Amino acid sequence: MNHSILGYATYIPTWRVDPAGSGRAARVVASFDEDAVTMAVAAGRRALIGDLRQVPSTVFVTSTPAYLDKTNATIVHAALGLDRRSAAHDAIGTTRSTMAAVRSALRSGGLLTAADVRTGQPGSADERGGADAAAAILVGPPTERAPALAEVLAEASVTEEVLDRWRPPTAPWGSTWEERFGFEHYARMIREVAARTLDDAGLAQADHVVVVSGNTAVTKRAATLVKGAVSTGGSPVGFTGAADPLIALGAVLDVAGPGGSILLLAAADGVDALLVRTTGALPSRRQAIPLVEQLADRQVVPYPRYLSWRGLLEFEPPRRPEPDRAAAPPSARSRDWKFGLTGSRCDACGFLHLPPGSVCRECGSVGESSPVSVAGLTGRIATYTVDHLAYSPSPPVVDAVVDFEAGRTSGRGADLTGGGRTTFEVADSQPDLLEVGAPVELTFRRLNSAGGVHNYFWKARQIRPAQSTTPLGEDH
Repeated sequence: MNHSILGYATYIPTWRVDPAGSGRAARVVASFDEDAVTMAVAAGRRALIGDLRQVPSTVFVTSTPAYLDKTNATIVHAALGLDRRSAAHDAIGTTRSTMAAVRSALRSGGLLTAADVRTGQPGSADERGGADAAAAILVGPPTERAPALAEVLAEASVTEEVLDRWRPPTAPWGSTWEERFGFEHYARMIREVAARTLDDAGLAQADHVVVVSGNTAVTKRAATLVKGAVSTGGSPVGFTGAADPLIALGAVLDVAGPGGSILLLAAADGVDALLVRTTGALPSRRQAIPLVEQLADRQVVPYPRYLSWRGLLEFEPPRRPEPDRAAAPPSARSRDWKFGLTGSRCDACGFLHLPPGSVCRECGSVGESSPVSVAGLTGRIATYTVDHLAYSPSPPVVDAVVDFEAGRTSGRGADLTGGGRTTFEVADSQPDLLEVGAPVELTFRRLNSAGGVHNYFWKARQIRPAQSTTPLGEDH
């Protein structure tokens, strides 16, 4: 028995680059401190419903994992503050791995996240047409608290071995065959699978048809392959790899009306199809920030700086010692704080300790506190400093003291009656635009990487008005 889609979200990084020198920076790129894991956390946070954290499983799909020989999904699980009794698994692979994970989730339920950092060879079509992004869906049985947004009508697949796109494990970017070769194979399979899926559901045509593929000829000619009654298209972001099917689905869910049918077709080493019908709950439960608004929130990074972020161009490093490798024992001891940003509130006086403490700094009570996650709260900058000497792949480093605003966390459901204060590095910072009192939110990022270990923690990110475009300076 299939479950339903209860929630969805997309995450588009704020940075844009102009690799072709066209004068229009439109290529979506992740920041130097973002990777597939951090983007999956961002999408997963948005897809979860309120303080609901008891999902049966978490699956993370990517073709650009932060780790091999270690489960990346456990980091996503910890950062989202999910119940430790639930499972977390990786599905390392392509767009097809995402569709397989979707079909599995529809039977077992859970949170599915997909993310990729798409690095193309400089000057290539992949570099120009790719994009770094993440998306997530929450799947399970509908409840009063979490009604179904979309219900599954049918699904189908066809598999053929097609050497259309590939990347050896040691290569930094992928390769593609001449696109017409792949198109000839995929066009036939897409028509076949679309017809079979619609027949199974008893429909002559879907309202919305979404076709995603790493083959650009397929996406450009999608409307000639299968036509939707209302719309036919693909990912509006660019090819996002493993995230592509969920990004495209999220874009349609942002605009589809109740009772509309959506046919999702993913062409990668075969074709997978999923046909869903939206419900009356969709209009009131769409993701909080639509995909088009996420695309409008943009900052421009110069092409040389972007290449340095990807390790393709080496600038002189800061003349400071590089960070030490993060050690396992202290990371384990501070797991709740490091990944879930969980502090402690004194049960006696209500003082909030960030990071958590066993002795209250306000009233001196010992061992009388309750865990409180502040990862879902917003705050304001109390003061900040811009450091041009600290080690960073993208200086300067901006640190800010953040005062949290009172509210309800999105973590363990504890009510905050007072704020709390601590210091964070500022992500995606524009020092000239910062000011005391500026609103910030929290985002999960890499602090640094050393010795093959990624040191993850939370950073503050200034909440900026939508549709703003600001450049990042050329100086490095």
